[in-house]
This record gives sequence, structure tokens and C-alpha cells, in this order.
Amino acid sequence: MTHTVNDTQTTHPAGADTRLDGETPARGATRNASRARTEAPVGGDGRLDFAKSAPKAFRALVGFDTAAREGLEPALVELIQIRASHLNHCAYCLHMHTNDARRAGESEDRLHMVAVWREAPHFFTERERAALELTDAVTLVADGGVPADVHARAAAQFDDGELAHVLALILTINTWNRIALATARTAGTDGR
Repeated sequence: MTHTVNDTQTTHPAGADTRLDGETPARGATRNASRARTEAPVGGDGRLDFAKSAPKAFRALVGFDTAAREGLEPALVELIQIRASHLNHCAYCLHMHTNDARRAGESEDRLHMVAVWREAPHFFTERERAALELTDAVTLVADGGVPADVHARAAAQFDDGELAHVLALILTINTWNRIALATARTAGTDGR
């Protein structure tokens, strides 16, 4: 879904057109938690429509996502989002972000190599490889945390502000992936 944030179009997989200023009515925002699940707005397969059911949480995440992107190169943003979506097996977000990357001018060769970036390092800059490595470590954090050497390589490529934004972007795409997976979003249904 494409959302308007401060006159900027941003794209998110939550399932509803909602503006940060709350202009779109938010069904379910004031529902009593004890009501039956069937009363909540639902997605295509009967699952919860996150954006409509939790509009404040949704808008907060849209804001976090927008802030995370600030100062980062658009190509880097898409590479991070594509890589996390690969790792999380999120077809919905993978479809969305590969299409966004294509429209932004990303090459098919690089898009195909994101999944195997370690075996094809020459397709990516040192800065991109550091971001992809950090994306792997943060996305798979339960497998051993974020190793000091991974952090050090990222810190060598990004100043503290940039590194914080890369980390924030990794956190937001992992959250969007989990929302899309938990609500059974279908790849290719984001209007692209």
C-alpha cells in the first residue's frame, strides 16, 4: 500500500490506505478488546487487517519507517528491505520492494544477487555489503546476536547517524515482514 507522509509517498504492507493525519476512518480503533475476533476488520483470507484494526500503531510504524529512511540512499534502502524479506520468507514485501527497486532503476543482475550477496560481492559496494551483513545479523539475531566484527564493518562504512538509520530501517522492515506474514498478505496484491 502507498501512504502519504508529509507529502511523501511511502509504501507499506499493512493493508489499508491510512494517512498519518488520520483522515481515513479507522474501523476497530475503539473496539473493546473482549469483543469477538470476527467483529474486527479482516484481510482477504479472513485475517485481521492490521491498519484498520490498530490505526495508531500502524501510523506510528509508518512514521518510524519514514524517519528510518532519512539520509539513506534509495538503492540502499531497497537492498536492505529485499534482503530482510528474503530471510523472513516474506513474499508480499519481497514482491513490493523488488518492484520499487526496479522502478528506481535498480538492475536485474543486482536484484537477483541480493539473496546470494556473499557469493557475489562484486555486485555490491563495500557500504552495501556492510549494510547487507548487518541486515543478516539483525534479522537473524536469535542465531547469535550481532557479532562485534559485523558491527565494526558497518561502523566503518556509516557514521553514527547513518548507522542508526540503517538499524532503524532493518527494524522496520522486519516488523513489516512480520505483519505481512501474520496477516497472510498475498504477494502481488499491493496494487503494483
